[in-house]
Amino acid sequence: MRWSLLTGLLLLACTSVQAQQSPAHPEETDPAKIGWMQGSPPPPEKRILFRDSSFFSFPKTRWSFAHIGELVPTARISRGSGPVADLPLALREDLDTVIFTPLGRTDTMNWAQAFEAVYGDAILILHKGNIVYERYKGVMKPEQPHIAFSVTKSYFGTLAEMLIADGTIDETALVTRYVPELAGSGFGDATVRQILDMTTGLAYSEDYSDPAADIAKFSVAVGAAPAPPGYAGPRAAYDYLPTIPKQGAHGEGFTYKSVNTEVVGWLIARATGKRPHEVLSERIWSKLGADHDASIMIDSAGSPFTAGGLNLTLRDMARFGETMRLKGRFNGKQIIPESVVAKMTAGGKQSDFAKAGYNLLTGWSYKSQWWVTHNNHGAFNARGIHGQTIYVDPKAQMVIVRFASHPKAANANFDDISLPAYQAIAERLMAKK
Repeated sequence: MRWSLLTGLLLLACTSVQAQQSPAHPEETDPAKIGWMQGSPPPPEKRILFRDSSFFSFPKTRWSFAHIGELVPTARISRGSGPVADLPLALREDLDTVIFTPLGRTDTMNWAQAFEAVYGDAILILHKGNIVYERYKGVMKPEQPHIAFSVTKSYFGTLAEMLIADGTIDETALVTRYVPELAGSGFGDATVRQILDMTTGLAYSEDYSDPAADIAKFSVAVGAAPAPPGYAGPRAAYDYLPTIPKQGAHGEGFTYKSVNTEVVGWLIARATGKRPHEVLSERIWSKLGADHDASIMIDSAGSPFTAGGLNLTLRDMARFGETMRLKGRFNGKQIIPESVVAKMTAGGKQSDFAKAGYNLLTGWSYKSQWWVTHNNHGAFNARGIHGQTIYVDPKAQMVIVRFASHPKAANANFDDISLPAYQAIAERLMAKK
């Protein structure tokens, strides 16, 4: 299966993408077995390129999602010089066989089958801070970074909330207090809070099925996709964002639009005088005891792609998830104020979220770039296209982190598997052995 060039441009949408034919079985698309980018140089039929968008065609994505830094410019997010925070191993042999029923179906599936069904690249489960399950496939290894896509949003949403908590940013202020360049755009009369919670009214589309969708121009602007022939639009995020007009009113409902997070990044930069990924390193990444530096895609002006460009290793993503589970405290220090975590995980207005029409996410809400389930476990989630996730279940004392390269982008294509699978694992971990 090969997607069109335009579809390859649309990296960030949260709406459904339909594959043009049934995708191959996960084993048939194993990038190591296929031999993508092997050889010096690789033969033409095994090469993966950015310039022709082949890096975003399935099954080449099963290699490219783990090697974004070799295809596009990125900036380093330093881990600092401190020791690595331990994640003790306490592996369990019973989790692969945990059974659950996918939503809307009558057949059952086990945890191991679920990983394959979502074209999993790597997955890890923490329970009470211990690694109880860890699995890597294809080209993935513990030290191999993978793109997190819109999981990135939750990092920068958290960072923005930290700056609100210490008084650096006023959430009630119009965004133009910090970024006057947006005065003539659809963002001009939106508050910081409305942008963080994606309740803005913007004339902007992330519809994959529309050849004229705004997401295509946005993807080119932030450096996430090559410019198609004849493209004459913006080639940097700060040039593109002021061109987005208003549509409707702000504050009337949740609509997932990634450009909001790019504005969050601009707010962070303007409020601190530093590039957003540098602030992320100073305030969070360098304090986690991460194994490795992370990186983030940058545009032609060197600005980070805060809506979806983070690349990191699985265990380091787990460290951030565990920090959130522990109310901001990890590696012997309070990294994120407890009040910030409480504010975000309490969620937003469920009535606002309901207007977005996510059929499998009934009762959820969205707050500061986090998805909040409001289930009886108090679970919350960072979500990225093609199957990236941080799923935190406080009641079960569990964190699940996953990298994947599902051929369909939107989580709606596999939430019916993922969500009951997470719940089943939580219940097994809570049960007495």
